[in-house]
Amino acid sequence: MSASPIDPDTLPTEVKDGLIASVLGGLAMVARLLLSAEPVTLPWVFRRVAAASITALFCGMLAKEYIASVPIQFCAVGAAGYAAPECLDYLLKFLKQRAEKELGKGAPKGDKRNAKGNRKRRRA
Repeated sequence: MSASPIDPDTLPTEVKDGLIASVLGGLAMVARLLLSAEPVTLPWVFRRVAAASITALFCGMLAKEYIASVPIQFCAVGAAGYAAPECLDYLLKFLKQRAEKELGKGAPKGDKRNAKGNRKRRRA
């Protein structure tokens, strides 16, 4: 009663292409990390490889629609996986600044000089 192996011919093409794109993006990030001389931790590596794989998955879906040449599609997916962490870090930084800016507008800021009750007192 063992499970039957997965037959690649029965998988939908979207699943196969997405898997290939994710693997390519992840491998591009692994190659980049192997060539790096800086020390890194395992969670940091996992986060970077996951970001590269997810970005490459979406890039692979888009590249298939717009790029007719398969080798150029692979190049685009690999490049997206290679550059994904910096792009995602920039996007997160931009969204965080935007959210702080939007949330900062709503709350009125009080006068900080008298916030602690430093008023002059009358002497009797």
